[in-house]
Amino acid sequence: MIRVVFNQKGGVGKSSITCNLAAVFASQGRRTLVVDLDPQGNSTHYVMGKAASDIKDSVADFFEQSLSFNLFNKDASDFVHATPFENLSVLPSNPELDYLERKLEAKHKIYKLKNALRELEKYYDEIIIDTAPALNFYTRSALISADKVLIPFDCDDFSRQALYQILGELQDIQEDHNDRLQIEGIIVNQFQPRASLPQKLVQELVDEGLPVVPVKLSSSVKMKESHQSCRPLVYFAPKHTLTLQYIELANALSKQTAEV
Repeated sequence: MIRVVFNQKGGVGKSSITCNLAAVFASQGRRTLVVDLDPQGNSTHYVMGKAASDIKDSVADFFEQSLSFNLFNKDASDFVHATPFENLSVLPSNPELDYLERKLEAKHKIYKLKNALRELEKYYDEIIIDTAPALNFYTRSALISADKVLIPFDCDDFSRQALYQILGELQDIQEDHNDRLQIEGIIVNQFQPRASLPQKLVQELVDEGLPVVPVKLSSSVKMKESHQSCRPLVYFAPKHTLTLQYIELANALSKQTAEV
């Protein structure tokens, strides 16, 4: 299963959702790979900690080797790194992604990631792709590669307006590049159940027939503490409410997939 976590709006929790879902799957014994396509590398740092700065073979190196002829190109698996957590690996980001983007677009390398991930899928039960807050070359590559897309939604009107634009762009990807891509769900993140506006916005999305995932993720300082420690919640605070919500979310997605 290849999932991509995508939203063009920044600050909605893409990296947090990517890494914490991946960590839950890994803790349940599923071989899991995080693919970090955001040049900022937040997911890479989250699961690798200080070791992230020492990584030499990254997703940028994978893309760069496609730009020139070479009889001895490395396999995609050569760019994958083990994390400190059992069953959890990462295809790490690198700031060089920004520099490479125009060259990759000019040489029409939009399907390189898809081919690589289909090869890596033999070794992993779950592959989750983190993306930058932009519909750029890398995000399109991810959406072309994926089976399903998860859309974080952080309960404000700006996110709601961005959501409608995202749905239109996903439809274009489905029609032009990837007809198997499914919107797995809209994940309500940083939810405050006692505030009236978040409840109202979420209910309106449900009433419109949009695929809102029933499990909502709370707002908690524990997430920031987890970021600082470079330990996803299931390892950092296994009994915390937000951790249990992530476990419930992972189980709900797995059940939904099994029923299809």
